Amino acid sequence: MSTETKTVHYIGGPRADAPIPRPGMKLRKGQVAVVVTDPQNDFLSPKGVAWGVVGHSVTENKTVENIESLFKAAKKADVPVFISPHYYYQHDQQWKFEGAVETLMHSIRMFDRKGALTTEGFGESGADWLERYKPYINDGKTIVTSPHKVYGPQTNDLVLQLRKTGVTQLILAGMSANLCVESHMRDLIEQGFNVVVVPDATAAAKLPGYDGFEAAFVNYRMIASDVWSTSEAVNLIAGI
Repeated sequence: MSTETKTVHYIGGPRADAPIPRPGMKLRKGQVAVVVTDPQNDFLSPKGVAWGVVGHSVTENKTVENIESLFKAAKKADVPVFISPHYYYQHDQQWKFEGAVETLMHSIRMFDRKGALTTEGFGESGADWLERYKPYINDGKTIVTSPHKVYGPQTNDLVLQLRKTGVTQLILAGMSANLCVESHMRDLIEQGFNVVVVPDATAAAKLPGYDGFEAAFVNYRMIASDVWSTSEAVNLIAGI
């Protein structure tokens, strides 16, 4: 096995990395899909309740613009798009125990909705899509799954929807990098999908001593088939 040092694409430019293989993924029409987690106001809008901790990373990575570029490329190439959203209903506020960030999300009423069977108060709320994404998500073709409740897709129907449409290859992006995106990556790989992550179409909380994006990128690089910049992903989608 070669020990040649490889170069990986990283936010801010390429960097030398350890000799970790890059299996890559050759996109196949009819088998590839774009999956975006949590493209919602509470993460991606300056008015969102999480902006104070994720805003710097979102701005630095150009996450909002890069997710939109993936949407545009997928729609132009007729590549299916799946959204795995995060919603909390009133009954979710009655949970008896929670992890650290779950506790935070509930305390700041992140992704709150009135109920599963109503859209009352949903429009322009923190749980709603970022306004600029609505033409892509609400086009009648994008598949919006049931909500995931913690971080991964184990609690929603994303895997079922992917399998029912014959998808085997995934280009993964969204929010937030070290929580929902990473959890989706891990579970989808365990489910037998070929997954590439687009790190600059993600972002994460940055707090003193805690950089969620840096933590996630290491695991993307070590676990996924590859990491692509948004421009790489867009070009490869256009070429299938």
